Amino acid sequence: MIDRAKAFLSLEADAILGAAARLDHNFSDAAACLAAARHKIVLTGIGKSGRIAEKLAATFSSTGLPAVFLHAAEAVHGDVGVLSPGDPVVLLSRSGATAELLHLLPTLRTFGCPLIALLGNRNSPLAQEADMVLDATVPPACDPFGVPAGSITAALALGHALALAVAEIRQFSHADFARLHPAGQIGRNLHLRVHQTMHRDYPAVSLGAPLRELIIEMTRRPLGAACVVDADAHLLGLITDGDLRRALARHDDIRVLCAADIMTPNPVTASPDLLLHQALTLMEDRPSQISVLPVLHPETQTCQGLLRIHDIYSAR
Repeated sequence: MIDRAKAFLSLEADAILGAAARLDHNFSDAAACLAAARHKIVLTGIGKSGRIAEKLAATFSSTGLPAVFLHAAEAVHGDVGVLSPGDPVVLLSRSGATAELLHLLPTLRTFGCPLIALLGNRNSPLAQEADMVLDATVPPACDPFGVPAGSITAALALGHALALAVAEIRQFSHADFARLHPAGQIGRNLHLRVHQTMHRDYPAVSLGAPLRELIIEMTRRPLGAACVVDADAHLLGLITDGDLRRALARHDDIRVLCAADIMTPNPVTASPDLLLHQALTLMEDRPSQISVLPVLHPETQTCQGLLRIHDIYSAR
């Protein structure tokens, strides 16, 4: 079953690569059309394609372009009232011959809606009627047993690519994303700063502090590390729980050791005004990840606190 699962995943990956290889001016035209929308964009479909359309509407909205999902069957029973004149409409269909979408086309035209079709059949009735066509065609093997799998993956990936392209055209920024996602982890990391999350009461010892004093200090303030500082709170080094364990493993007699013997000099540090996502990059985007950052005042370079990776992920 693992081999079969790998085969299925490979088929879906191939479906995405196939869609990428077929990109043409229709994609750039569609991105420009959506980016220029005056009011909102509308995504519509039915069945599995409708579920993808609904998800993509949420993606576009999350990147600053108002978008709504219009159920293709309910549209002609009053829901088409959500349309404003000129709203671009993205129609999703695996076959390109979905009856509900074809019945909806004349109504969409009366609203002057540009039509972007994201289809699994380039030579279909919907493809002939659309202003722009995005080709999400996949080989039959990508949908084993006829179950929409690779075709849905290709449509979703193509929709994501379109949403991100539109976001770039509209110069959507990290700050914009944070404003629209105030309650999520990503949003918090984009608007909270280190000084709002760091521990100001942190363990600190002098350069010559014996290990016993160090262990007591790290036990009293269990943050996973201790700062080694001078009399003016300038950072000289950092000692993590891992450094302490390794020192105990290497030395039979730890009574002769002091903080200077086991600290890491010149550790990676953060400033208080750094955004949490920037601090997270400092911790994770490196060959050997770190879990604690000393926080230094940008002018005096004195130690202000400690930031743990756990604090970033639990930030409120």
